[in-house]
Amino acid sequence: MTPRKDPSLGPEEWTLYEQVAVAAMDCQSLDVAKDCVNVLQKKFPESKRVGRLEAMLLEAKGSWGEAEKAYSSLLEDNPFDQVVHKRRVALVKAQGNLSGAIDLLNKYLETFMADHDAWRELAEIYISLQMYKQAAFCYEELILSQPTVPLYHLAYADVLYTLGGIENLLTAKKYYSITIDLTGGKNTRALFGICLCTSAITQLSKGRNKEDKDSPDLQSLASAALEKEYKRRASDKLSALTLAFKTLKVSS
Repeated sequence: MTPRKDPSLGPEEWTLYEQVAVAAMDCQSLDVAKDCVNVLQKKFPESKRVGRLEAMLLEAKGSWGEAEKAYSSLLEDNPFDQVVHKRRVALVKAQGNLSGAIDLLNKYLETFMADHDAWRELAEIYISLQMYKQAAFCYEELILSQPTVPLYHLAYADVLYTLGGIENLLTAKKYYSITIDLTGGKNTRALFGICLCTSAITQLSKGRNKEDKDSPDLQSLASAALEKEYKRRASDKLSALTLAFKTLKVSS
């Protein structure tokens, strides 16, 4: 069912058709999407923007081959169309081809290296494939470009903790600390990260690690902050927290 025309909308009418088409694809209301795209195609027969919608409709229908051809054709006309590049990544991901998505994202980032969303998407794909060193590189790029975003510091610390080893654990703890600092001490995941890193470092080094002199104090502060937060927000879970501290040999 095509949206009813409203003369009062003026030029915004065509933007509305585009928005409805995209929303209809998201909801799998493909007949509505097709009607909207057809109206736009008649009004703007040479528009690359409408061509992009036509390719997206093919993608929504599951016509992978035709959609890929349409996107490739659009990129031949405009190699710098970021939306189309990202649609190609989404297309191969939808088919379960994660290695193909990695190749496309790496190629895309050679040109659009300041695209933070693309770096994050690439990192998440690497993590899903347990390629943690590559994911760490992505988060390093994100931290360099946006050093005040706590999410990137936290994700980087998580990856380093997963990699393990004394050096990675020490670095992970530093980035958990930065996350806590950037969030005003209110990031529960980072507080747990401090405790986990300290416990793992102690087990691996058996107390011989001189580079981690602040571990006991930092661990105590983190565990105390967690205990305070649990008492305030989830007092019924406090016993579980205490048990977790005992398992990790953490003191509050």
